[in-house]
Amino acid sequence: MKLLAEYIKYKKRPAAAFLLCIAIIIFSSRLYKFPAKAVIYQIVLCVITGTAFFCRGFVKSREKLRKLAAIKALPTDITDELPEPGSPEEKEYCEIINRLCCDRKEISEKNSEDYSEMIDYYTLWAHQIKTPISSMGIILQNEDSELSRKLRIELKQIEVYVNMVMTFLRLNSDSSDYRFEECRLDGIIRPVIKRFAGEFIGKKLSLDYRIADSAVVLTDEKWISFVAEQVISNAVKYTNSGSISVYMENENVLAVRDTGIGILPEDMPRIFEKGYTGFNGRTDKRASGIGLYLCKRICDNLSHEISAESEPGSGTVIRIKFNRKKYEFE
Repeated sequence: MKLLAEYIKYKKRPAAAFLLCIAIIIFSSRLYKFPAKAVIYQIVLCVITGTAFFCRGFVKSREKLRKLAAIKALPTDITDELPEPGSPEEKEYCEIINRLCCDRKEISEKNSEDYSEMIDYYTLWAHQIKTPISSMGIILQNEDSELSRKLRIELKQIEVYVNMVMTFLRLNSDSSDYRFEECRLDGIIRPVIKRFAGEFIGKKLSLDYRIADSAVVLTDEKWISFVAEQVISNAVKYTNSGSISVYMENENVLAVRDTGIGILPEDMPRIFEKGYTGFNGRTDKRASGIGLYLCKRICDNLSHEISAESEPGSGTVIRIKFNRKKYEFE
């Protein structure tokens, strides 16, 4: 009914002209004193003919709108799917749409080319910068002093930030190399924790590690390793004393709990937003607000769930739920 009302509103001028013609027929017939039956016969023929044309036009308009609605939902180039124009105005509109689609395609190809060049540059940059990082690490390993230990910790943070840059760029690409398989969680988490051994020692933090060798999850090892690295990095960064616990709450939920400074209640709803640092981030000038955002993006892409629970002054717990049943169903 809504579509019919809109069509009637669209055809109000032709309808007004039709009624005007009927009025002229009636007026001229009375003026020349035509028989009433002849006048009624003409009017009935006009009404039947007009109704037939109206119904035919409504049906064609409805089919065209349905086709346009289907085309509108398509993500690809639609110029070949457009209905044939039925008037000079529609023909002009089609030409405008064709031109806009061509411009959009050119812009998309240009953006894709620029993005590929940027990815290539940063990939090369990441590989090049890892060489001096490795060299500095080897040099610092030969020294055992408080300064060298601090420098090794800072060097490890540089590696984390380099990985963060590359992950951020890869997430925005059109295709990501996700590979789901049964993975031993201990084989993923333990190497990550070893990379932060210097920070644990430097801050004198204790580690409560309770992941059994038999714990297996369905995930992408490379991407979930990055998530674990970011979560553990944050736990170490914002914990000045106490302990960090890494354990399985059940067979599908990984938890990382710390006894750090915690997160304010007003910051909790936004900690996974891009660029949001909150009160802790404003205190720590190095915070970028990207780490947890990337973790959320990756977990969403992997159909995992990441959540946080925190109390200021008492610490934070980050949970990652591996949705095995969803993959088995698919």
